[in-house]
Amino acid sequence: MRKFAIAVALTSLSFSAGAETIQERAAPCLACHGERGTAETENTPSLGGQQAPYALIQLFMFREKLRVFDPMNEMAKALTDDDLRAFSDFIATLPKPAPSADAGDPARIARGQALAQQNRCNTCHNTDFSGKENVPRIANQREDYLAKTLAEYKDNSRHGYDATMADVMQPIARDQIADLAYYLARVR
Repeated sequence: MRKFAIAVALTSLSFSAGAETIQERAAPCLACHGERGTAETENTPSLGGQQAPYALIQLFMFREKLRVFDPMNEMAKALTDDDLRAFSDFIATLPKPAPSADAGDPARIARGQALAQQNRCNTCHNTDFSGKENVPRIANQREDYLAKTLAEYKDNSRHGYDATMADVMQPIARDQIADLAYYLARVR
């Protein structure tokens, strides 16, 4: 299903270059990342609530293959600097993901919250994990995406534009990543 959605999005991008509005041009993006910016596709981040500077950096990294994910690299390769700014500004208008209706397991929430406090996640990502400027919103992000991304920072297979996240993740045990992702996906 995911490969089909990516194929549709890639095909749609070629037709969207002549589209008049940014909303029309962003339709292929939202096919994977969710109609209103809240992803329903496994291991795909929700874009809603992200700051424009963060989105701009990520799009630039995809375009330049500094961040490698073939579907995104392919979609971003033809984007101009003006396109990157237009898409990042559009992303910043998408509504933030709603907290999960599932309040969650209190023990896992407590363990994840303790990890977030111990590792000072709220220093860069804000006290409510809403992100700021070039730091992503992680509150109410997809749990599977958070766990995958945190594990990639831990094993150094995902590189950011600096080494901060790799350093932050080093003291966190692999079995703790699930609780941290569980908590962040359910921030109230």
